[in-house]
Amino acid sequence: MKKHLRNLAVMITAASAVLAGSNRVAAVDVYVDPGKNWLGYMNVFELPANGGAYLWGSGWGIADLNASFSATMLTLTPNTIGDASSYWYTPSGGPGATGNKTMDANLYVEETGLLSGQTVTFSGVVLANTLVSPYTSVAFIKDFAPDWSSFTSVTAPLANGAFSISLATDPAPGRHVQYGFETIGPNVWVTDVASKGYVQIALVPEPTSLSLLSLGLLCALCLRAGRR
Repeated sequence: MKKHLRNLAVMITAASAVLAGSNRVAAVDVYVDPGKNWLGYMNVFELPANGGAYLWGSGWGIADLNASFSATMLTLTPNTIGDASSYWYTPSGGPGATGNKTMDANLYVEETGLLSGQTVTFSGVVLANTLVSPYTSVAFIKDFAPDWSSFTSVTAPLANGAFSISLATDPAPGRHVQYGFETIGPNVWVTDVASKGYVQIALVPEPTSLSLLSLGLLCALCLRAGRR
């Protein structure tokens, strides 16, 4: 019995050490948490057939990106523009029209200063990705200079299943660290968007809740082993 109790104490101590290590300032885990302040930004380019030049970018509402949160998941789809102008569609907007611009839709959480000098890990689970070519969607972490003049980044394609990416951020003060999703492809008339596919990503509880749950489960298993 004493041997079992000693083993139990060792296992609980090890579990506590693991959780304590996960809370160190040097490493931060982030998730797809709808409680965070999610932002939207759209970059607009000419189509590759028209040279692919960058045209402009600006902040957009989350719904305008064609991103939406439900109770259990985040859904991303290709962007739609309600303007029928030939600037956006060829020859003009309407069912079956061809998009005339490449839309680079960014949905992200931004922290200034708080994540500098740390290893940031962004994880999640892709429930489905049915996007058709040429549409793509990736998870990203970006670390911008204070004046936005440069950045480093890491990305991962959103294939079905789990994803996890990490970036060691610059320790300089005032840097802007973003994590989120980037969906790229030509704009689509609203009646045709379903044919281009979608991405669905699971929402997860707060990391603290996950850690406490993990510790509780481990302790329960340890106690069960100690009674044997």
